[in-house]
Amino acid sequence: MNRFSELFGYESQLTVRAPGRTELGGNHTDHEHGRVLAGPVDLYTTAYIGRNNSDRIRVVSEGYDSFEVDLRDTAVQVKEFGSPASIVRGVANAFLPYGLQGFDAYLTSDIPAGSGLSSSAALEILIGRICCSLTGVTKTGEELAILGQYVENVYFGKPCGLMDQMACAAEGVLAIDFRDPSKPESKEVHFDFKKAGYSLCIIKCGAGHENLTDNYAAVTQELAGLCKLFGKEVLRDVDEEEFYARIKEVREACGDRAVLRAMHVYNDNQRVVQQIAALEEGDIDRYLELVRESGRSSWELLQNVIPETATTHQEMAVALAIAERNLKGRGACRVHGGGFAGTIQAYVPNDLVEEFRCSTEAVLGEGSCIFVNIG
Repeated sequence: MNRFSELFGYESQLTVRAPGRTELGGNHTDHEHGRVLAGPVDLYTTAYIGRNNSDRIRVVSEGYDSFEVDLRDTAVQVKEFGSPASIVRGVANAFLPYGLQGFDAYLTSDIPAGSGLSSSAALEILIGRICCSLTGVTKTGEELAILGQYVENVYFGKPCGLMDQMACAAEGVLAIDFRDPSKPESKEVHFDFKKAGYSLCIIKCGAGHENLTDNYAAVTQELAGLCKLFGKEVLRDVDEEEFYARIKEVREACGDRAVLRAMHVYNDNQRVVQQIAALEEGDIDRYLELVRESGRSSWELLQNVIPETATTHQEMAVALAIAERNLKGRGACRVHGGGFAGTIQAYVPNDLVEEFRCSTEAVLGEGSCIFVNIG
């Protein structure tokens, strides 16, 4: 708050925050209208806000370049793709009909950028909450999530599903079915991992995923080409039995990687249902078995652990190998989020936390292990 006053010359009037998120199940299933299990974590982007009585939004974010968004020009700007300014512009555009006026914002965050904890989705939800507060408009978390996904796709220039935004807008573990993405079905799943004997660790692999958009886009593009063969747009609408019955034809038309990626999505969709059941029954051992299965499937079938052209540097693969060794046959680890770089996820037995942290950070660097709580 003092920093806001130093920057803008008056006291802030509002404090708003939004959390990062962690994906617990359903890797790359959301954009195929599939099922996911996810939740917010106790790492936040926080904004200190003041009205500036102008037509400009001025943003200063700790550790980043400051920028302005002119509310008289909220059209998509290709030169802004991938930047925080594009997110602010896109969300603000949706609130102009409600009388949104200019404001100043000072942002701080303990969500590592490019880490797979969805700093971009957190920013989308954060700006949406700010705009709601300043205009007096009430929007549900789901409505803000749908807006955030639109902004990320159109203004930010990154293809993504809706999971990140839904999880950042949630209050706890959320099971989501995206069969109809305009009206996703969701329910809370109550489970305390720490009480069940495990601490959730997000591990930074040492490489960000900021420059890997082409790798992410290839997943959706290949699956879209496969779905087109069946006259559908997303894999959820392609009958699994028909897919396997025509697999020879699909391989010839779409290539083997598209086929393997489709197999992963089909299987991970079913795993989410089983994970939800395991948590609701309090069966942590079965849940962790499914986590391990999903991790192997992401690596072997979805192939989102090593970027296409990476040979010398394969940070995520190394991180997974180190984490698995340091878990000593207990717990589980898997790729986290979009993959290719960023972070992995590990369920560490409570009695092994400090030993795991020390041995993992000895290889991946001090501060690479981030232990989080959900909710």
